Amino acid sequence: MIQRFSPKDRRIWTFPAVHPCESVSPDTLLSSLITLSHTICSYRSKFFATQRRNAREMFRQISILLIFFEEFQDRQIVPSESVVLCFSELHVTFQKIQFLVEDCSREGGRLWVLMKSEFVVSQFRTLIRAIATALDVLPLDLIPVCNEVKELVELVAKQAREAKIDIDPDDEKAMKQVRSMLNQFEKGTEPEFEYFKLVLDHLEIKSWNLCKKEIKFLEEQIEFHFQSSGGEEREVPILSSLLGFMNYCRGVVFDTMDDRDDQTDVRCTMETVSCLNPEDFRCPISLELMTDPVTVSTGQTYDRSSIEKWLKAGNTLCPKTGGKLTNTELVPNTNLHRLIRQFCSENGISLGEQTRDITRTTVPGSPAAAEAMKFLSEHLTRKLVFGSRDQKNKAAYEIRLLAKASIFNRYCVVEAGAVLPLLNLLHSLDKSNQENAIAALLKLSKHATGRKEIVENCGLRSVLGVLNGGLTLEARQIAAATIFYLSSVKGYRKLIGETPGAIPGLIELIKEGNTCGKKNAVVAIFGLLLYQGNHSRVLETGAVPLLVDILSNFSDNPEVVPDSLAVLAALAENVNGKSAILETSSALNLIPRILPCSTSRTAKEYCVSILLSLCEHGGKDVISVLAKEPSLMNSLYSLITGGSSHGSKKARSLIKILQEASCSRLTVSDDQPVYFW
Repeated sequence: MIQRFSPKDRRIWTFPAVHPCESVSPDTLLSSLITLSHTICSYRSKFFATQRRNAREMFRQISILLIFFEEFQDRQIVPSESVVLCFSELHVTFQKIQFLVEDCSREGGRLWVLMKSEFVVSQFRTLIRAIATALDVLPLDLIPVCNEVKELVELVAKQAREAKIDIDPDDEKAMKQVRSMLNQFEKGTEPEFEYFKLVLDHLEIKSWNLCKKEIKFLEEQIEFHFQSSGGEEREVPILSSLLGFMNYCRGVVFDTMDDRDDQTDVRCTMETVSCLNPEDFRCPISLELMTDPVTVSTGQTYDRSSIEKWLKAGNTLCPKTGGKLTNTELVPNTNLHRLIRQFCSENGISLGEQTRDITRTTVPGSPAAAEAMKFLSEHLTRKLVFGSRDQKNKAAYEIRLLAKASIFNRYCVVEAGAVLPLLNLLHSLDKSNQENAIAALLKLSKHATGRKEIVENCGLRSVLGVLNGGLTLEARQIAAATIFYLSSVKGYRKLIGETPGAIPGLIELIKEGNTCGKKNAVVAIFGLLLYQGNHSRVLETGAVPLLVDILSNFSDNPEVVPDSLAVLAALAENVNGKSAILETSSALNLIPRILPCSTSRTAKEYCVSILLSLCEHGGKDVISVLAKEPSLMNSLYSLITGGSSHGSKKARSLIKILQEASCSRLTVSDDQPVYFW
């Protein structure tokens, strides 16, 4: 009877209470009311940074009513209609109270609750008055419970009617202090350090990690508001201002990171780059970039809104394959969703107002947030230049986090002059310093000015130094990803390729790295191959056998296979690359067998591109080998209907070559060819 909502599933300050249905039995209603009361009272053990007095009053009233409910249940009293009506109204009110106290004690929400004090107080006031109203219809004189309990209920009703629910003076003072500091930021003035301490002490945010949780919460709220269809983006500016405030506090107020293990999250979620075709991110129905990809029973993926419209129209077949849908279950494709978000973030692409992501913001959410970020960037840059070893490490890590959060943050950090001291930090003999520095540079290399600063400050050799001799494997992997972003600039591809140690270093990482390292190295090579002069350099390092080996161990590194195929397809565009592939044993037999097995459309299309290039270069010998693959034709026809326009065109060309070769061999007695279509 009680709806279960996880705090993560329910937006803060929403109270989705459900009125008990008329058919519910009085016993069930009472049991549910008792359960609700216990749940609310359990929040006494939670920490309330604000609204403490109001929360205590609420807990006190409900704990008294709980005594009444339990005695009512113990005596097995048959309730009258007016009692049931009272219990029903209390049940709705208690649901809302549970949501309210849950929100007031949310992890990471202390600053936001403080700034919403006026709204929160109005909710406490409304709900306490609702208790009084519900108790007004309770015929207490007719209920056979002991007099002491009756007196307690009457006392609750009276106090609920007369209770003074106001903002705590200390909360109000802290709220006004924050507003004053945001106004100072907006005017381009840096607030005094002690004022930050006063606010943080009031909220009992006394560590770097607690500050980080506040930031995470505010980022989530901003994203919720952008996703809202109710036009609630009016709160984004204040949320953005508070986010800037907390970012400043984390970077300036707290000198040390109390949660050292926090840095390991990067290793667990190590950023990888990809050369996947963006066409894979389009919905086969709408042909638009998917914002909420879901997979149906046939294994095909569509945008949720498109496939839902298809199903509501009464269709029972898969739009792409024509196969029968065994059920209408839509399974979220979280891996594809992550790749789409990463692709959009890196390319500044917006998926529309309903799915805007904070990582794609190129402008600050408010003037105060902009100025706070500028002051913070300057502070961190000074720490990188003049700080101790630990201070430099923390500054690099702060930049790493900030640059990941938004494009505007990257701009501010670059403008503050952080690139050069970060490059200098790459030569540190401290593993953590080097890793945080190269990770920060990776994030900054996603910004055009950041890439320019790295190269113009002679940073390429420093990055390559980490690639070839980094103190940790993670640092080397991040260096490879940085090279990929640098290679996105046309003029830098030649420079990188000609720099000693660049391409050989990537090849070594393919040999020695884990899945993440291999993937980053392969994609970096792909970026360098966009300059034709680098093809011979890549071939000279023996890249082709390495890539074919990755394909032969498909199950060990499935994430690297599409990118390996992309590199082989690029190499196969010239004569030397085609020859190198054909000279590698098993390559010609291996690629056609990957085609039907791969679940990636892009990987399939790269396979076809390679085979088409090999046919054009290798002639009859290659064609004769391909003709012996029984599943090849089916895969090619499937790609014609399910591939991109470019992939379908290449599939048709390869089919034509194979059919013409087949027809030339099959003749009847009058020497007329027999065509099979």
